[in-house]
Amino acid sequence: MIAPDITAERASAMLAVIKEFRHLHQTDLALVAKCCHWHHYYSGEHIVGYREDTNHTFFIVQGEIRITYYSSSGHEVILCDLPAGEMFGEVTAIDGLARSALVIAKTDSIAASMSAPDFLNLLQSNPHISLAILKRLAGQVRRLTERVFDYSTLSVRNRIHIQLLRLAKRQTAAPNMGVISPAPTHTELANLLSTHREAVTRELNALARAKLVIRESHELHILDIAKLKRMVEEARGLHRL
Repeated sequence: MIAPDITAERASAMLAVIKEFRHLHQTDLALVAKCCHWHHYYSGEHIVGYREDTNHTFFIVQGEIRITYYSSSGHEVILCDLPAGEMFGEVTAIDGLARSALVIAKTDSIAASMSAPDFLNLLQSNPHISLAILKRLAGQVRRLTERVFDYSTLSVRNRIHIQLLRLAKRQTAAPNMGVISPAPTHTELANLLSTHREAVTRELNALARAKLVIRESHELHILDIAKLKRMVEEARGLHRL
């Protein structure tokens, strides 16, 4: 749903939470805000459909969204969850092709959208914004490269360890400890890692017995991040986390 009118000053302040915009001058933020339309999405609401012929770029200023894909058999593959401060849709805006995934509001969310012509015009006219987007795309290439490496060389249990570390990095509770809140369901973790729920349940139970994790209500606590990280490094044979 379209959000109520937002003043230019408030729009600029809200867009400042976007990672690629945090170091932009106020003048540059105002240029971005001028091109945006604002939307409120309820939890579970579809934002973008798979193969949809739209080209807007979205900036998440509140809430969390999920980018996912369903196979022809109905199996869900979760590509990623994006919290406030992230953006999505820039690839379609750049290459002009149809949407490659389904985007759903994971929680009640507020996002700004920008048409492809306005987005491309900003990239062409503002070097600060263009460089920020280039760095973002470079980061995506690196993460995808690492993900392919992990899927090609690591066991499911090691991939579960990596995903727990990634999620815990967002919410560090104390030195050498982390908390994932709300904790993903075993099915969600399985869909993130292209495996089955039973494998996730088996490994989380093993980690709990080893006193590396503990579940409390809707949270999953990582009790020894350093040890979990060493397990991943030993499996990879590299020190990249």
